[in-house]
Amino acid sequence: MNYKLRSDADKIIKHAIGAVMPEEAVVRALEDAELTGNIYIVAVGKAAYSMAKAASEHVSYEKGIVITKYGHVKGELADIECYEAGHPVLDENSIKATEKVLEMVAGLTSEDTVLFLLSGGGSALFEKPLVDLSELQDITGQLLACGADINEINTIRKRLSGVKGGRFAEIADPSKVYSIILSDIVGDPLDMIASGPTVPDGSTCEMAKEIVKKYGIRLSEEAEKLLEVETPKEISNATNVVIGSVKELCKAAGKCCEELGYRTVYLTDRAMGEAREVGKILGEITYSHACDGEKIAYILGGETVVHLKGTGLGGRNQEIACGAAKVISGLENVAVFSVGSDGTDGPTDAAGGYVDGDTMKSFEGDRISFARFDQMFENNDCYHILDACDGLIKTGPTGTNVNDFSVALIG
Repeated sequence: MNYKLRSDADKIIKHAIGAVMPEEAVVRALEDAELTGNIYIVAVGKAAYSMAKAASEHVSYEKGIVITKYGHVKGELADIECYEAGHPVLDENSIKATEKVLEMVAGLTSEDTVLFLLSGGGSALFEKPLVDLSELQDITGQLLACGADINEINTIRKRLSGVKGGRFAEIADPSKVYSIILSDIVGDPLDMIASGPTVPDGSTCEMAKEIVKKYGIRLSEEAEKLLEVETPKEISNATNVVIGSVKELCKAAGKCCEELGYRTVYLTDRAMGEAREVGKILGEITYSHACDGEKIAYILGGETVVHLKGTGLGGRNQEIACGAAKVISGLENVAVFSVGSDGTDGPTDAAGGYVDGDTMKSFEGDRISFARFDQMFENNDCYHILDACDGLIKTGPTGTNVNDFSVALIG
């Protein structure tokens, strides 16, 4: 391993994630907010605890509820109940915690305000299913495995939910809803972030049916009927404000790269498509410029997808890293790494993966052969590939969630 590049990578990761922590952005948004009457805090998503903690220190509120991923609650908050639930596939705790929210907002008046703090992950964590839990879990699993992007996944989720696609805002009516949103979707489409509980839905029934057809998603008759029911297209009681996105994440990464002496090239903050192909492209860019004699960092952000064909363990950022590994094999002073800003890549305890020109040397011995690398890669088992070469990046839950970023370094 190139320890100098790995050290630079760790510094870049720490700086970039630190720059997009939501606390300061929540406070800035609250300075411009018109919150009247009794205020009730509802925080949903992977960054829910951090956002609720910031709000609780700057707003006089009656009570509140936090719903976040397992392991993301960091302590007690005064008069705020904290719940942890399943992600990326919902579970019974998602439903129970959501019911607590619905009970809290029931009976509010037009003088009251719901301060809704939303971040990525909310689609799984905040749910009142209109089909059986087991079927919704199965449908979610199918969508995650087939290679559908997040917009396609959430278009389906909205139609099977009693709180998504603007329906929560309708439930909270006549109270006012002020939503502060941390974006984890490329382009910041408000109606798609956490499936837009407080936003008029821009997708349609026809779009949902086309997605089901495109990926061959199996639905019950009950679920098929729900695809015919249109979601709210106008909402009058909600204000929605975006406070952070992957663009800020990439800029922060670039700033750190420049401080470390790299000339920074921003490729895009809208990267999508198959993760391993994005990794291969990053590797090829690095390969093309590795001998130029210049210290360069290429940066991209976005949200790729993994089309699951195997039964291994991993995530999209680990697939990006592994996609680059063989391309840059043998090159001196080059590295590629990719990280999920929330600290969790797929169903793993890793945030992402790191590879450099020395990585493939780990597969020349007894641990894993080149052929075994290919077999594991095809089995979507990037976690164990990277574990074998000390390439896993582990940050733990970060408290924020604004997509992923990838960096190719030429030393």
